[in-house]
Amino acid sequence: MKKTLTTPLTVEDLKDLKAGDDVYITGYIYTARDAAHARLVELLDEGKELPFDPEGAVIYYVGPTPAKPGQAIGSAGPTTSYRMDSYAPRLMDAGLKGMIGKGKRDQGVKDSIVKNGAVYFAAIGGAAALIAKSVKSAEVIAYEDLGAEAIRKIYVEDFPVTVINDSYGNDLYMSGRKEYLEWAEK
Repeated sequence: MKKTLTTPLTVEDLKDLKAGDDVYITGYIYTARDAAHARLVELLDEGKELPFDPEGAVIYYVGPTPAKPGQAIGSAGPTTSYRMDSYAPRLMDAGLKGMIGKGKRDQGVKDSIVKNGAVYFAAIGGAAALIAKSVKSAEVIAYEDLGAEAIRKIYVEDFPVTVINDSYGNDLYMSGRKEYLEWAEK
């Protein structure tokens, strides 16, 4: 069964998702990497508004390449997520509900996902050009000086992701490995 989500996300939207589910996201999401995350958390620390409403937002950890003529965005493959681990809990406390990247998250992020009813999704590494086809529009909304790492507001249709960490504390990287090892022992 195809699972679809439309942004902004709510706790209700995410409650039926389980680690391992394939999901297609449609709506506006934001791009940001570590330098932009540091600035976002600094704004929160100063009690200032973020350049986008974090309530129900999804951040995609990506630094896309420049768009070719006729395209909304260039190659847009996921960045390794652990570099955002020190910032992610603070953003989830501010309302962030989804994160898209690749690789494992630390325990503090996983605990914050459960606490905030959020989800961590993985996008397919190595499929940057294919992923870019889901992006229908893109505009820089903050930190243009960061170049590829500027924050973009992008509109996606049927953006393919897999649930890695669900809001119940399940972790596909752990359960998938365990299932494989049990299978391999048979």
